[in-house]
Amino acid sequence: MNASRVDPEPGHGPDSMDGWTLLGRRLREAGVMDADWTGAFDAVPRHPFLPDVMWPHDMATGRTVTVSRAERPELWRSYADSDVPIVTQWDDGSHTGPGPGILATSSASMPSVVLRMLRDLDARPGHRVLDIGTGTGWNAALLAHRVGADQVVTVEVDGVLAERARPALGRAGFPVGVVHGDGLLGHPPAAPYDRVIVTCGLRALPYAWVRQTRPGGVVVVPWGTEYGQQDAVARLVVAPDGRSASGHLTGPVEFMKLRSQRGPDPDHSSYVVGSVRDSADSTSVTELTESRYLGETPFAVQRFVLGLRLRGCRHVVAERRDGARPVWLYGLTDRSWACALFRDGHADAPVWQGGPRRLWDEAEAAYAWWRDRGSPGYERFGLTVTPDGTRAWLDEPERSWDV
Repeated sequence: MNASRVDPEPGHGPDSMDGWTLLGRRLREAGVMDADWTGAFDAVPRHPFLPDVMWPHDMATGRTVTVSRAERPELWRSYADSDVPIVTQWDDGSHTGPGPGILATSSASMPSVVLRMLRDLDARPGHRVLDIGTGTGWNAALLAHRVGADQVVTVEVDGVLAERARPALGRAGFPVGVVHGDGLLGHPPAAPYDRVIVTCGLRALPYAWVRQTRPGGVVVVPWGTEYGQQDAVARLVVAPDGRSASGHLTGPVEFMKLRSQRGPDPDHSSYVVGSVRDSADSTSVTELTESRYLGETPFAVQRFVLGLRLRGCRHVVAERRDGARPVWLYGLTDRSWACALFRDGHADAPVWQGGPRRLWDEAEAAYAWWRDRGSPGYERFGLTVTPDGTRAWLDEPERSWDV
């Protein structure tokens, strides 16, 4: 799920134009509409795929608003026709009550992000398309408008969501094949595919998707490391021999993670016993400032690069209190940890480290590696997927490393 800042109370409901025209117009006014996909976005409105109670989410502020179609129809429709992500399920369906739940587990993605990924996919009429992560079904409907409903198969791990999406697609005039199953396995019966698109965040890429895609076919997937929640869209092209897929990243996003790859957060108490000072076996000072380390935005490229270079590591950025912000690193294969304390008005930050790895030293080395190569952006990085796993690279696949 990826978002820009949203007014929690849009000032007006939909105008006299049909909803699809309003959403399409807003994307055009924002300068993000691709002429190649104008017809699909004009013909396939989002609102018929949304539940009567939904939770538009603002990732910039962390605010989630409960909106009921029955109670506030104009506000509901205004959000439906806006370029915002909308949570449609909490806690894998166990949530009850009108308020937000604990963990958002399904959503209608931000339309501009949907458009961007469809543009990367470059699906053409007649292409066979596999859509992983049905959700509401809107993405599958957009694809069906483009390539034909009989050419699209969409897979959803949640049986309830699959059963909701199937009739929604039918009512919209796109009787796409909806499969209740594990998207990691793809869907062999309808393979091979010309295009595969994934609408959940991945931490490990299954080779099954490569195996089920034709040579020259394209796989578009949000991917990231265990370092944090940040993802980047990878556009992978299957090699002529069909044995691998490789391609550049196209930009940052953040999606809900594949259910089997969410992973638990590190248990702090199992790493640090007592005070940080007493638990550390190494103390130092870093000249790496908070702004250089974290960047100016949640999608700063250096955060993503640190994840590419620090294998088996999770970072946690704590809240700022009394002018100080701790940043933690936790080893995922052992009990190594590090903490840097950034303080307002101080050029240097104290660092404490414990365990067999010196995680902060590794982070500084990763940052220096990125800086010394000209601080490359997302578009210079890429991935290659083979039967042996996934490797990341900078500029050329020949310069790769395991991730």
